[in-house]
Amino acid sequence: MSHATATGRALSTGDRFGLMFMMIAGAALTVGTVVAAVARIVDVLTAESVQVLAEFVDTPALAPIGVDGADVAVELDTAVLTVSDLPVASLWSIVIQQVLMVAAVLTVVVCLLLLSRSVLRDRVFSRTNTRLVTIAGLTAILGAAAYPFLGNMAANGAFAALSDGTFNNVLMSVDLASLLMLGFVAALASTVFTVGDRLQRETEGLV
Repeated sequence: MSHATATGRALSTGDRFGLMFMMIAGAALTVGTVVAAVARIVDVLTAESVQVLAEFVDTPALAPIGVDGADVAVELDTAVLTVSDLPVASLWSIVIQQVLMVAAVLTVVVCLLLLSRSVLRDRVFSRTNTRLVTIAGLTAILGAAAYPFLGNMAANGAFAALSDGTFNNVLMSVDLASLLMLGFVAALASTVFTVGDRLQRETEGLV
């Protein structure tokens, strides 16, 4: 029995071009991520000062947005802090953050590339594809949780360095809504491939 018969029918030409385009885009995304991460790590380890994105909670500030540039009171949400003496722990938080980002993106993209290659060969549902989808989903969830966590660690170090420990803005924020949605999508995709693989094996057993 051919793979095309086992999966119902072969992919159309348009589907194949779409998958190949997504594979190329995934490879480009990986290269871009690696380049950006390396540049960030080099900058953090060699520059005299480091820029850190920080989140604030109920922090007032003045912005020159009034008449003729007059200062107006605003509530600060995020800002980029430039620190010349960032603590070593915060520096390594940024380095680890970038390494984990590369590892997560590389893992997800490789899994999806292997999945796409299998689909291009007219084999959609299989145990291997189910594992690939599951690994990609779990990696995406872990990456989405770890990236902001490490970023907040670096920001808290920047606050401590700038204020000599007198400004308390300790914040460990994770977008739970996005994380839950990502987890739901990953679980749904894994379930679909698991059920599809089982139904396909049962169908093949009847032929």
